Amino acid sequence: MTAGPVTELLARATSRESVSPDDGKSTSSFERVTVDGERFFLKRLSPASDWIMRATGDHVHRPYLVWRAGIMDRVSTFIDHAVVSMEISGVGDEAELSMLMRDVGSYLVPEGDTPVSAAQHQGFINHLAQLSATFWGWEDTVGGLTTMPERLGFFDAANVARELDAADPPGPIVAADVGWRQLPERSPDLAALARAIQEDPEILTGPLAATPVTFLHGDWKMGNLGSNPDGRTILLDWAYPGSGPACWDLCWYLALNQARLPESKEATVGRFRDAIEAHGVDCSGWFETQFDLCVIGMMVTFGWEKALGAEDELRWWERRVADAVARQGLDVARLAG
Repeated sequence: MTAGPVTELLARATSRESVSPDDGKSTSSFERVTVDGERFFLKRLSPASDWIMRATGDHVHRPYLVWRAGIMDRVSTFIDHAVVSMEISGVGDEAELSMLMRDVGSYLVPEGDTPVSAAQHQGFINHLAQLSATFWGWEDTVGGLTTMPERLGFFDAANVARELDAADPPGPIVAADVGWRQLPERSPDLAALARAIQEDPEILTGPLAATPVTFLHGDWKMGNLGSNPDGRTILLDWAYPGSGPACWDLCWYLALNQARLPESKEATVGRFRDAIEAHGVDCSGWFETQFDLCVIGMMVTFGWEKALGAEDELRWWERRVADAVARQGLDVARLAG
């Protein structure tokens, strides 16, 4: 079927059903749609209605910008983004993005905490590395995409406070508020470091700027992933695209998928490094530094989530952050003060 504007495709719909995805964290609206006998998934969102867009600083519909720029199609030989068409209606923060995607639900990673297969995990890491290598050195030539300070501030005090004032605060925001309050008791050093960098992101973004960049999808969690029968990795929800360090997407994968990994975090890091080098990127001279800085940054963003979780998981990140801080020569006492 030839893709056309969303409104034209929906005009031919023979059925439309509102749905609430189990893994959906946003307050966007979703529908399952049948057009010409084919099943699609429709997502509608705007900064006015979607807290994630507000928390990430997206007032320009970043998924639409990267789709229109051809970035999604550039990786279509190994990544299946499932997008058929997008369009925007309205102006300002009320402007609504309509995104029509093929219904690939049957190929997505199932909900739950069961580890994925070794083969599927290896495929995800290989394609993450291939995505990074494809765009090696990429700067934001699109304009207005997600910046590193914005990534570090997804769940900072300002965002949490603003969204808590809503009549019905989003669940992740409520959890973040609780987690940030608990983190000083469970890990005082981690809490102090996260607070300091949220207040002054340059502490981390400065050193990171000295390492290589690539295009970041920004949300390599299992809820967005699957395996197409043709071997491609299904990668949905391009909500946080931008230029940044490849190790950020890797650390995001480690932090949000910890229960689903069929091997250790250390083995996964080694697998990614081997894969990105196999795709033509020389890792000498930058990889260890960038990974250290991204480990620290991930806890600036998700330290609250680890404060609400298992002891061994929190301690792994605590130890890894402490080692990274020491290796990179960051003055913890000054930051905490």
